[in-house]
Amino acid sequence: MNAVRCCLAAAALLSLSPCLADELSGTWLHEKGNLQVRFEPCGEVSCGTIVWVKPGAETRARVGQRIFFDMRPDGRNSWSGKVAANGSVYLTRLSVDGTSLTTSSCIIRGVICKSANWTRVQ
Repeated sequence: MNAVRCCLAAAALLSLSPCLADELSGTWLHEKGNLQVRFEPCGEVSCGTIVWVKPGAETRARVGQRIFFDMRPDGRNSWSGKVAANGSVYLTRLSVDGTSLTTSSCIIRGVICKSANWTRVQ
């Protein structure tokens, strides 16, 4: 009986692993409230595509535009990849903490960085 319990406990713990990697998946609202991005798998990595832009917002962002790509897990609740913004591509890191997402994108080998906060909407 103890062997059965151990096997069931091990199976339950192993089934949690994919859930941790999927925490990025979903729709996130930018801190300015002007756009939402949906993260989902695209091949072996995750990508983020704009799914909503606030009407009248002054932005070049367009629905359907993929802005985060090649996002790969690099730790617990952490991903790294690239973001396209202002006509350039930057290295970026994402971290998830519950319903909050923080993005940090850098240029010049990390000398100049910009962060943004997002809130999960789905």
